[in-house]
Amino acid sequence: MYPILPSLNALKVFDAAARLGSFKRAAEELFITPTAVSHQIKGLEESLGTTLFERKTRAVQLTIEGQMLAQTTSQIFQQLTETVSEITCSKKTLTVSTTSSFAAMWLVPHLENFYQKFPDIIVSVVTGEEVSDIERDRRIDVAIRYGKYDESTKNALHLVTETIGVYAAPSYLTQIRDISEAQLLETKWVNSSLPPLNWQTLLKRKLDGIRVRQFDQEHHVIQAALAGQGIALVSSLLVQNPLRNQWLVPFRGGSKLSGIEGFTYSALIPGRHSRNGNVLAFVTWLKEALRDSPYS
Repeated sequence: MYPILPSLNALKVFDAAARLGSFKRAAEELFITPTAVSHQIKGLEESLGTTLFERKTRAVQLTIEGQMLAQTTSQIFQQLTETVSEITCSKKTLTVSTTSSFAAMWLVPHLENFYQKFPDIIVSVVTGEEVSDIERDRRIDVAIRYGKYDESTKNALHLVTETIGVYAAPSYLTQIRDISEAQLLETKWVNSSLPPLNWQTLLKRKLDGIRVRQFDQEHHVIQAALAGQGIALVSSLLVQNPLRNQWLVPFRGGSKLSGIEGFTYSALIPGRHSRNGNVLAFVTWLKEALRDSPYS
């Protein structure tokens, strides 16, 4: 019926390479070798009688003809994915990208509640501080982002804005009489675009003579506080479980601080999953669970 069309597999390989701008990354997404990607692209170029990529030393770049084809394949594969997902909801494993701290301190401890409601959906959690392009990287089904919320971000859903508190192990607080005697624990963000959230901002003064220890992950700050190493300035959302078990307690009632503003967690759903029932079920559960959290 369509005698002039190349093979669907070749177009799928081309689409991945065009989206990711790399034969190697396309191979990783498709679970094949870079050599196989190169062969498929070469065969596609021969069948079309044109060059689709300019090969450079460490990168590939689309030609004008390649850009034309990439625009079409992107639309077609996205529409196909949406339609198949809507009809079957057959994708039972959801890959969720989020920060290490949110995964360790909130998401993983709450997943059992999700599984009780949706036993047929498996959640695979991928952590990292880099911001992935979920429209291009088809391995990620949902991204949970942390930072200043931007209403203009496409396909973004506001989940919760955290509050900030100061916490320590009960045994640690018996050893100090004043904050000047304590070691203060805080996070120095790996993501340099985040505004600082630290003790100096909270106390509105220089910390001369006060010991401050920094970690690049918020859950490391919490672990240090659990080990009795100091007073942690952290998200009240992430210390729910330690507070519930009284492993940590608010320092002088500081479970929510009015003088320092926290950040927002939001969910990003790629366009290809805008009607995927399993993805929407997870995001709806996530928003409700965060809304009902006692320290959010």
